[in-house]
Amino acid sequence: MRDQRPLDKYILWIALVLSAVGVMAVYSAIAFLAEVKAGGDTELFLVRHTLRVGLALVTLAVFSMVDYHHLARWSRLFLIGSLLLLVLVRIFGVTYGGATRAFQVGMLSVQPSDLAKISLILYIAVLLVRKQEYIQSFIRTFLPLSLWIFATVGLIGLEDVSTAFLVLVSVMLMAYVGRFSLRYIGSVVFFAVICAALMLLSSPNRAQRLESYLGVKIFPNSEEVETFSVQAEGYQARQAHIALAMGGLTGRGPGKSMQRDFLPAPYNDFIFAIITEEYGLLGGLALLALFVTLLFRGFLRIARHATDPLGLFVAIGCTTILTLYGFVHTGVAVGLLPVTGLPLPLVSYGGTSMISAGILLGILLNISRQIER
Repeated sequence: MRDQRPLDKYILWIALVLSAVGVMAVYSAIAFLAEVKAGGDTELFLVRHTLRVGLALVTLAVFSMVDYHHLARWSRLFLIGSLLLLVLVRIFGVTYGGATRAFQVGMLSVQPSDLAKISLILYIAVLLVRKQEYIQSFIRTFLPLSLWIFATVGLIGLEDVSTAFLVLVSVMLMAYVGRFSLRYIGSVVFFAVICAALMLLSSPNRAQRLESYLGVKIFPNSEEVETFSVQAEGYQARQAHIALAMGGLTGRGPGKSMQRDFLPAPYNDFIFAIITEEYGLLGGLALLALFVTLLFRGFLRIARHATDPLGLFVAIGCTTILTLYGFVHTGVAVGLLPVTGLPLPLVSYGGTSMISAGILLGILLNISRQIER
């Protein structure tokens, strides 16, 4: 790596700190899962998580040395392959928590949506560069971009609406920076809202989750008892709020969480609540500061000074999707957003979510390598 140009050390240190925080937080939060599935052997899950963190950091290092222009050349094939996997997972995938999102490969759960979001960001960046001369054209620009966006976001949204929403926001921001017409962006967003409303009407569970957050009965297909019961839809959010309250300013101390025995998936969907319970408000704010720093470095340093428009668009997409995951996850934990089930990048216990975060950060670091001093 000494032969490579210097990379953005802030991004690298953010990745390393998030990984270290994740190992400590997961080890503390995994007790209940270990008791249920491994007879109390928390070290087994700690080893698994540490290996996945190591694999994510190796992936980050590899992609930081792979020229992003090479990835862009193959992005269309990557995206077609990802779309095929999204179709196949509906047929051959395994079901967790009522959703069929992943293939089980040994001990690793592979989610095609994690691969699809990276492929879409790369290919949309390629299209934005190619079509700059006629970026306002409906036929030559809007239709091709919207076709790939809706195909990918639609297939992801069949089982994971939250991820589909974040992917859509990321590519729309890329399109805005690429001088895409605002009326086109507005029409895409409007169509996406209509599709989301139809999905809520067709899924009582999703409708109840939104109603529980809003505190208002809206959809005719939901059950009021389930929606407003503190032991049903409101249970996860309530337990997360209790964890935040118990943490106070400085926290209960490492490994002393009480809510890990009550929160569903405290090692994944609500890892931020466990961190704030053990390290307090100060610990939670410090973790948020890492994502804010990532946002500023990604936008104002790497994207702004990228050597070409392709680097600009890719940096915007990678930075946006990573920070949105962080902000939405923390927003759910503190009650600002409805429960979504999104992991905290490089912190939550996961498989392909860890690898995809490593790839996105590696691509960002590769763009930073090519910035002239």
